[in-house]
Amino acid sequence: MTTFALIGAGPGLGLATARRFGAAGHSVALISRSGEHLERLCDELRRDGVTARGFTADVLDTASLTAALEAAAASLGTIEILQYSPAPRADFMKPVLDTGADDLDDPLAFSLKGPLAGVDAVLPGMRRLGRGTLLFVNGGSAVRPHPDRAGTSIAFAAESAYAAMLHQALAPENIHAAQLIVPGAIRPGAGHSSPDALAARLYSLHQEREGFRHFAEPMPG
Repeated sequence: MTTFALIGAGPGLGLATARRFGAAGHSVALISRSGEHLERLCDELRRDGVTARGFTADVLDTASLTAALEAAAASLGTIEILQYSPAPRADFMKPVLDTGADDLDDPLAFSLKGPLAGVDAVLPGMRRLGRGTLLFVNGGSAVRPHPDRAGTSIAFAAESAYAAMLHQALAPENIHAAQLIVPGAIRPGAGHSSPDALAARLYSLHQEREGFRHFAEPMPG
């Protein structure tokens, strides 16, 4: 079986999605900055019978991200599904009038250079398989810019444009790129935006392979 790789592994959505893809028989590669954090998550998955390994990388360091994905493929098998869903830092969310040019360096590296490096690392393997799925998870500011969260609004818009172009360019190769917009907070009991509900939705996007942009729930007015 092939591998599901998650960039931005955490105890909420990340763990739930890893558990869902692992239950379907995929090996799981978890990528995060903290090795201790990764080991705890992998232990939980292993208790559920999932083959899982953690790989440390920082999405702001594209060389470390590339190395982590290459190591994951070498040890677990070809990466068929890549999910990019790291949580943005709080300092990315300054008001637009307080945001200078230098304030956009890290948000753009986080939401654009990170995905580019990730896709570049997994695409050769997907092409050899003849199939693949690229999943991008973003907040509502990706489609409705918020003046109090300028960094993420600008960076998510760039990520959205990149992912939409991938959707068009890779479709003839049976590689499906899809974006899931989560307008509100991700938390247990949040209906369509609970970790388990979102994990099920992401798995269905992989299976159904229809359309690019999807919403976990309607955007508030």
